[in-house]
Amino acid sequence: MRWQSLPLVAGFAVLVLIVGSRAMLVEEQRANRAAAREAIEYQQLLSGLLSLAQEAENGQRGYLLTGEKSYLEPYRSAVRAIPGQLARIDSLTAPDDQLVQPINHIKDALSQKQAELAETIALYDQGNATNALDLVRSGQGKAVMDEIRTSMDTVRRISAAAIAARDAHTDQVEAWLRIGSLAALLAIFLLAGYAIRESRRRFREVAVAQDELVRKNVALGKEIETREKAESQIRQMHKMEAVGQLTGGIAHDFNNMLAVIISAMNLAQRKLARGEHDIAQFIDAAIDAATRAANLTARLLAFSRQQPLAPQIVDANRLLTGMSDLIRRALGETIRIETVLAGGLWKTHADPSQIENAVLNLAVNARDAMGDDGKLTIETANSHLDDSYAAAHAEVAAGQYVMIAVSDTGSGMTPDVISKAFEPFFTTKAVNKGTGLGLSQVFGFVKQSGGHVNIYSEPGEGTTIKISLPRYFGPEEPAVPTGRGDNTAAPVTETILVVEDDARVRVSTTEAIRELGYT
Repeated sequence: MRWQSLPLVAGFAVLVLIVGSRAMLVEEQRANRAAAREAIEYQQLLSGLLSLAQEAENGQRGYLLTGEKSYLEPYRSAVRAIPGQLARIDSLTAPDDQLVQPINHIKDALSQKQAELAETIALYDQGNATNALDLVRSGQGKAVMDEIRTSMDTVRRISAAAIAARDAHTDQVEAWLRIGSLAALLAIFLLAGYAIRESRRRFREVAVAQDELVRKNVALGKEIETREKAESQIRQMHKMEAVGQLTGGIAHDFNNMLAVIISAMNLAQRKLARGEHDIAQFIDAAIDAATRAANLTARLLAFSRQQPLAPQIVDANRLLTGMSDLIRRALGETIRIETVLAGGLWKTHADPSQIENAVLNLAVNARDAMGDDGKLTIETANSHLDDSYAAAHAEVAAGQYVMIAVSDTGSGMTPDVISKAFEPFFTTKAVNKGTGLGLSQVFGFVKQSGGHVNIYSEPGEGTTIKISLPRYFGPEEPAVPTGRGDNTAAPVTETILVVEDDARVRVSTTEAIRELGYT
């Protein structure tokens, strides 16, 4: 990857080099222009300085020839202006400049010229006009002026040479830059060609990679489809296994109950055939077995979420407070019970008797897990199941719930046991210690009520089972009106229509209704 990006880096470096060189050339040209302006100003200052010296000399000569004081005005103006002119020249002259020596000569010559002019004027003012004119005719002043002009020519020559050298250097730099720019442009064209070729190669690689990606996506789709089919088959196998387990459990329990009923009826028939009428115990045994069969059916209906419910507005705190004595009797004196009721608990809409059964089932299971000693905690709280929790758990809707948690300090559950805990007839208890329908009944009731139940447990750390029932938002239900009293003594005048597709059930039901006095 580093070698592939090298042409781009090289092209960028060449571009930076060209731009930097151009900037240097522009800066040098600007410096040359500034130097040229400075040289022009230098020449103007020197010319002005020479003019001032000439004006001073002209004023002095006019005064000497005429004696008129007015001719001294140009002299005085020049004498006043010369120091400022020299100061400006000094400000433009660097200490190591080649112009320092000729400028110093000019200064010395000007000082001599000013002294010569001042001396002639002073002699004339003292009445020695002849001596003053003799000093002028001596040629001393002309020699000084010639020296000034010579020094100024030297300054002009040095300035011109410096400007010419700068221009020559600039021209050389520009020539090299022009050659370098052409070479850089050629390099850029070569790099562009290389980049185009490299881009085409990369596009081909991308196209090949896309084709490979499409092929792999197709293969992945087929693999996913195959896996989904396999998972569907596995789920179907699990369903069949669960159905088989459920069927086996039902068959086993119903066979036991039917065996009791059939045996009791056979014994009753034999006694009646012998003329004996002490068959009450057999009838009671048959009724008890039939009752247990009915309870088993009710539990199976609860697991399948088809049991008839009578939902009401329920205050879970009040309900749990009311069943505290029942729970304490069911658990015994050795189990410590703690109830933590939340303040401001929301209402829920569910069957209160089924809530009681669920809590009692969980409490009994906790007692069996703890043995003779332990602590049971029943807790209520307002809870909110968010979207992420709902997405992670099937059949759970996000929203507000009333939570009832039952915690114990028992042996806990392994993850494998937790995954099977709600299956019907699954139990870890000893034989004849449980049917394996308690948790499945709780699960079915909670799901039928639109809620959610979850198990939190670790081996040796106890277990917490949380029931979450939807919060009720509707109005308070009116109180159920009380009955009119005991009507057992009232005559029965109603007629009941019995509709049943099973003839045997229809006959037995009809006979039972007639026994109650109905027609």
